[in-house]
Amino acid sequence: MNNFTFTKLSYGVYVITSWAEGGRPTGCTANSAMQVTSSPATVAISINHDNFTNACIKNSGMFAINVLGENSSPAIIGNFGFKSGKDSDKFTEKPELRDFLPIVDGAIAYITCKVIDAMESETHTVFLGEVIGAEIIDENDTPMTYAYYHNVIKGKSPKNAPTYIEE
Repeated sequence: MNNFTFTKLSYGVYVITSWAEGGRPTGCTANSAMQVTSSPATVAISINHDNFTNACIKNSGMFAINVLGENSSPAIIGNFGFKSGKDSDKFTEKPELRDFLPIVDGAIAYITCKVIDAMESETHTVFLGEVIGAEIIDENDTPMTYAYYHNVIKGKSPKNAPTYIEE
């Protein structure tokens, strides 16, 4: 099987945020988010079991999808994708809150959700979220695709990403 075939699927680049115990904001970079229905508005995300954010979403019952754009700083991806929120504070400043959820500075849009269901796979949890809020922050930027991240920015996938391929 050619694992690189999966790079031909269309993905975006997102930061999924939630709350750690004690009210500390946290999050992780993700590429698996999709709209499931329009009415009621429902989305799904996939988060690795080893990501600290997974447990935070389970405990808080909420998450936000922060959509990154082609002009978003690659440092956002690195900050949220290559270190654990368990060991470090990924928000250097108090984040803006929308619907009681942290929003990443540099996101071009956000979708806030209440968890309504979850499905466990061997390595990931697929969270189903009822959308409670959604706004476009920057109309002029184009959403970053995973292909753009790899081909233009020359970014790598962290080991917990669904698309990670060991070199």
